[in-house]
Amino acid sequence: MAKVLEGPAMELFNKWGIRTPRHVVISDIHQVDGLVQSNQWMRECKMVVKAHEAIGSRMKLGLVKVELDIDQAVAAAKEIMGRTIQGLTISQVIIAEMVPHQEEYYLAVKSLREGAEVLMAKFGGIEVEENWEKVTKTFVEVGETPTDEQLEKCAKEAGFTGEMVDKVRKFAFRLFECYDNEDGQYMEINPLTINPADGKLVALDAVVLLDADARFRHPDWSFSFAPEFGRAYTEDEKQIMEIDSRVKGSVKFIEIPGGEVAMLPAGGGASVFYSDAVVALNGSLANYAEYSGDPPAWAVEALTDKICSLPGVKHIIVGGAIANFTDVKATFTGIIAGFRKAKEEGKMDGVKIWVRRGGPNEAIGLDYMRKLSDEGFDIQVFDRYTPLTDLVKFALKG
Repeated sequence: MAKVLEGPAMELFNKWGIRTPRHVVISDIHQVDGLVQSNQWMRECKMVVKAHEAIGSRMKLGLVKVELDIDQAVAAAKEIMGRTIQGLTISQVIIAEMVPHQEEYYLAVKSLREGAEVLMAKFGGIEVEENWEKVTKTFVEVGETPTDEQLEKCAKEAGFTGEMVDKVRKFAFRLFECYDNEDGQYMEINPLTINPADGKLVALDAVVLLDADARFRHPDWSFSFAPEFGRAYTEDEKQIMEIDSRVKGSVKFIEIPGGEVAMLPAGGGASVFYSDAVVALNGSLANYAEYSGDPPAWAVEALTDKICSLPGVKHIIVGGAIANFTDVKATFTGIIAGFRKAKEEGKMDGVKIWVRRGGPNEAIGLDYMRKLSDEGFDIQVFDRYTPLTDLVKFALKG
């Protein structure tokens, strides 16, 4: 699950006929004057300026400025850009049309194990959390779409009457279409309101969580996902994310500064298991990583290169359970190529490598790993009969 920032989330809504305020996202303060010149609406209405980052309680932190004219909006953007909040430096702001309104509503679609849930409320903002028991819900099974009758009933139960029932029903159906077709995990509009200029519903905010692994199905996803760890992604992390978006299988990489134990596990389960084992033995992790789903050797080589480039690493654990279909020989070929490249660049001095793996072609793959010792690598290799936790004990305790 990955979060999409407000600007691209609104663009995703617009794609499916969900109206949002006019807006621009600024990543360079020098863009402001040019955007003002090319967007006539910015000179015709009041605006809202917000930090365009994955930070909660932006209003309380002074990262939201409302009811601004053009000069005030430019000043607010310059004030917010570059500020450091909760360890995160604000690198973007969103300037949006301010839509005056009297009432606020709530609408969301949430993924469940058995399908999805459409949620509605005739109130919005912070009132949703305070009155959660009054939010109405309707369930949609996997592979199905909500019926008009189903959404109409949910809207009436939420307290909507008259023509608002039909407006909310249609808007909810569009939101579900967006969710269903864009591999959504959760989509929320809070607040949803009526634009007094034309009497139509408009989404004033957008919370969108998508299945990041589905990017290959969406060539129009030109946006980056929001950082998940309270900081911007590093260039190395972005490079692995880009590779992950275009290969079969998966490669993941997150840096953890200051750690001495680098992880190169096969699969998300192994990643968590080995990480827990390292922490349990008072080891310090240098990264989170995984390769799974039988990715190509070149992608695994690129991941290995990033891991070998982490500063201060003393151990690299290459581990996994017994694979069902991931070719151990093929993926190990990529890892070995990455190790050799790192050694040529002087990155493997004083680094010990620990390997444990099973699966298709494991004997050949493990033998390839063992032969690295003939090339000067400090490496220990174990097969499927060595418990996963023992590998971590060997590395940290000897």
